[in-house]
Amino acid sequence: MMIHTFSAETYIKRREQLAKTISNGKIFLLGNRESSVNFKDNWYPFRQDSTFLYYAGLNIPSLDLIIDTDTGETTLYGDELTIEDIVWTGPLPTVKEMAEKVGITNVKPLSDLAKDLGGNIHHLPPYRPLHQMRVASLGDHSEELIEAIVAQRNVKSPEEIDSLHEACTFTSHMHLEVMSKARRGMHEYDLVAIAKAFGASKNVDFSFLPICTKRGHVLHNHSYDNVLEHGDMILFDSGLESTLHYAGDMTRTFPVDRKFSAIQADMYQIVLNAQKAAIRKSKVGVKFLDVHLESSKTLVKGLIELGIMKGDPEEAVANGAHTMFFQCGLGHLMGLDVHDMENLGEQHVGYGGGMIKSKEFGLKSLRLGRSLEEDFVITIEPGLYIIPELIDQLSAEKKHTSFIDYKELNKIRDFGGIRIEDDYLIKQDGIELLGEPLAKEIKEIEDIRSANQ
Repeated sequence: MMIHTFSAETYIKRREQLAKTISNGKIFLLGNRESSVNFKDNWYPFRQDSTFLYYAGLNIPSLDLIIDTDTGETTLYGDELTIEDIVWTGPLPTVKEMAEKVGITNVKPLSDLAKDLGGNIHHLPPYRPLHQMRVASLGDHSEELIEAIVAQRNVKSPEEIDSLHEACTFTSHMHLEVMSKARRGMHEYDLVAIAKAFGASKNVDFSFLPICTKRGHVLHNHSYDNVLEHGDMILFDSGLESTLHYAGDMTRTFPVDRKFSAIQADMYQIVLNAQKAAIRKSKVGVKFLDVHLESSKTLVKGLIELGIMKGDPEEAVANGAHTMFFQCGLGHLMGLDVHDMENLGEQHVGYGGGMIKSKEFGLKSLRLGRSLEEDFVITIEPGLYIIPELIDQLSAEKKHTSFIDYKELNKIRDFGGIRIEDDYLIKQDGIELLGEPLAKEIKEIEDIRSANQ
């Protein structure tokens, strides 16, 4: 069994930094256990808790960690394999050997954990039922620990950036495979199979459940049973992890045919222009909320040119009229989680510093609003989604009639949706694309589609 980690020194420094920011007591980080599908020994693929991975680096089940902030000592808890285990798994590294790989010298069996969890315990909010049971007696989760971890994990180190480049390059190549091989008559699940096979060829997993659909206006569509037909577009939103479990997350929308139709090309270019506007505005010190609003204004300008919207773009966005077409947020932070640290709370991760997340339709789905900092990693993913049910509801309410021409909009009510997404590193002097570039200009996509039909 290969255990992929950074250097031991990396994890030692991370734990030392965390311990210095917590006032006193013990930091308890739960590792994940195996989780059963339909009977006990038929397990889901294992994935370690990302915060545990960040500080201990071991993608191995049934391990826990305590960092004593008073003594500076770190203890890894885990049980050695029995001879019965070895019969099934073969010989594997011992817990002590794994601990040494990540700079931990103190190792104890899991049976010692309960008696060591006395005093002031800092733990994170649980997101699995088993976690909830295991921390039930420890009191409320630690807001202090959340804030300390968010501050540390939001800023990516050079070695993390290298791993993110790897994840995004894997992701880019996977997307190109899917874009190249899609054909009329295939099902959406055939494209998912192509993506899954590519990930397996690199010995890495998806960073989230793929969205692969010709019904692109359904924002998180995980059904794959539609047949690809003439005139359809495929929205493929998927990512692969790196060998060290950092995430990639990209989206492309492409025609099943060799070329986009006229209206598909017009709408696609509007989304691409909105992404480029967001890229230009994404800089250190700029609130991502303002990047989102700038991208939204670009979408509105394009829709005005098509006669679907009207009026002043700034007023339209200020009044929320753009949410007829762009109901979600522009992007999110990314790292060991595709929505980085989402289990710690978007208010802490994507906002913070006194900034309160909006409860308005559209803005309440914006996972990231805070000011961008150097070495943040973000996604930028504007979209246009024509949702018939939303058209019917808002037109019946006569909402946004100053900005939306419902007669023209109804002509394309069955259009579907378009999203374009890439991953970026915020740098002091600008913004850097992560991973190898993937075609996104109309001509580039049509050349790929034409060459492979």
